[in-house]
Amino acid sequence: MKQRLIPYLGALAIFVSDRATKVWVESTIGAWEVRTVIPGFFNLIYTENRGMAFSLLADASPAVRTTFLLGVSGVVLLFVAWMLWSAESRLHRAALTLVMGGALGNLYDRLTRGSVIDFLDLHAGDLHWPTFNLADSAITAGALLLVWEMLTTQRAGQKPAGRTVT
Repeated sequence: MKQRLIPYLGALAIFVSDRATKVWVESTIGAWEVRTVIPGFFNLIYTENRGMAFSLLADASPAVRTTFLLGVSGVVLLFVAWMLWSAESRLHRAALTLVMGGALGNLYDRLTRGSVIDFLDLHAGDLHWPTFNLADSAITAGALLLVWEMLTTQRAGQKPAGRTVT
């Protein structure tokens, strides 16, 4: 039982870290103020994303956007929590822990602000990645680990390490 709770504590740590970075940005950097960290590559900029990834749904009506985003986020979070409880491999648990922690961070923002604070800004020359946050990074890393696990277990002829079929 104790082993099963550790990933949830990890997700909580990711959530707390995400909140701490957003509180710091909100109290330190003005809206749309750019702070150069690595010239030509990495900036900090305080923005608020009312949509979802890449600002999708940002132009939808507030009622539609809120209902859709909170509904989908809640369902996904419950599904990930359920999958995390039954995950067998360490890699699978780590991936789901990252996804859950990041999802909690962004869901908290949506519930309390109606938007998500983004502040990490990467660019190289004319190439510019959409501004993101720690929660987005955790979700992306978790998703990449899930894909990695799926590809490596299929290549090895094993079943993916999700739930045990009984």
